[in-house]
Amino acid sequence: MKVSRLNSKKLAQRVVDALNDLKGQSISCINVKKLTGITDYMVITTGRSNIHTKALADAVVNKVKESGEHIIGVEGRSQSEWVLVDAGDVVVHIMMAPVRALYNLEDLWSLDTASKDNLEVRTNF
Repeated sequence: MKVSRLNSKKLAQRVVDALNDLKGQSISCINVKKLTGITDYMVITTGRSNIHTKALADAVVNKVKESGEHIIGVEGRSQSEWVLVDAGDVVVHIMMAPVRALYNLEDLWSLDTASKDNLEVRTNF
């Protein structure tokens, strides 16, 4: 039986939906296909507390697995100030607000704004 994989944009949208469901703050989804070969989309969100960042990471892992995709790795779960979930075509950064402000990943990965194919992010905030 052939296993069908989601395209990276659909997987990124499912990740964004999972983060939105658990009230991830300021969700950004950036298409980085033309900037790097390591992933297609970077999803960045802010957690309100260490417990919230862990819950957001767990929700992403569960959504990716429910979609039939594999998690390559999860880093930073023990400290929870910055949790990275690597789902291959989609890399998710879940950060506490001070860490997110310090590293400013959106500016780092949005260098090619002329060719943005970023997902529209729907949040409750």
